[in-house]
Formats: sequence, C-alpha cells, structure tokens
Amino acid sequence: MVTRGILIGRFQPPHKGHVEVAKQILREVDELIVGIGSAQESHTLENPFTAGERTLMISKALAEAGVDLSRVHMIPIPDVNNHAIWVSHVVSLSPPFSVVYSGNPLVKRLFKEAGFNVKTPPMFKRKEYWGAEIRNRMIKGGKWEDLVPKSVLEVMKEIKAVERLKDLSKTDYLLR
Repeated sequence: MVTRGILIGRFQPPHKGHVEVAKQILREVDELIVGIGSAQESHTLENPFTAGERTLMISKALAEAGVDLSRVHMIPIPDVNNHAIWVSHVVSLSPPFSVVYSGNPLVKRLFKEAGFNVKTPPMFKRKEYWGAEIRNRMIKGGKWEDLVPKSVLEVMKEIKAVERLKDLSKTDYLLR
C-alpha cells in the first residue's frame, strides 16, 4: 500500500526550509502531496506570487535538491474562508493521503478534529527561512537570495519578483 502525506503551505516564496521539510517527509512516506494554499491569491504583499509561479518554483527547487518528482504531486488549494468545511475542501481537491504535515496550529487542529494523523515536521532555521522575512528583505533591499534555492532565485528573477514586491509595497496615500 502506498503511503501518501500532504504538506500544505502558501510557499510565498518557496525557500530552503520548505525543501528540507519535503525531503524529510519523503523519508517517511512513499509520495508527497504539496498543497499550494491560498491558490487564488496573488499580487498582494502577503501573497505576491501566483499558484502557477509557486508550482514552478517548488518543482524546480525539489528537482534541484535531487527529489524524484514522480513521488510529488502538487495541487492548488483556493481558500474557502470557512473552517468547518476546509478539510473536506482539501480532501476533495487532493489524491488520497493518510498523514498531514503542518506546523500551523489551525491546520493541525482542523485535520485532527477530522480524524487525520497529523505530524509536525521539523523547522529549519525558522527565523531566516520564513516567507514574510524573505519578502520583507526583498522590499527593503536586504540580503535574501541565499535563503531560497538557486532554481527559485532564477524564477524570481524571470518574473521580476523584487520589482513586483516593491511596487506592491507602495501606497498612493499622501502624508500631510
């Protein structure tokens, strides 16, 4: 029987911590489902990248790390904004899975209440490998490039990610 686990995140952007978590999970299961959360969101400060861009970045990062992509399935998961139906929403979009991997307390609670086996994966350099920190550094001109895999950096350059984030961070509000 194939064991399949799911890891749900926004991956805004995918970073080296995500790659390490995926590799760790793949030591425990035969196949990994990567659920790309808030898939309908893009071009905001919290969710600047499209689901397609995130899929591309994750695929390239995992391949760069030597992961056999035939063991990985990526699914976009749009928000439903209703916790009572969210787990069934995820299940309806995904191949079958037997274990959920998450560090998010709400995700863990919702899946536990639905009867799923939930595990907390190890976090890798969490203060650095954190999407909000990376996006903040990008906006402020800080050093961020070494926090993402080389393949992700290449995609981010291709889509002009820094320029996008800097534009999104601007306001038309005039101070008086």
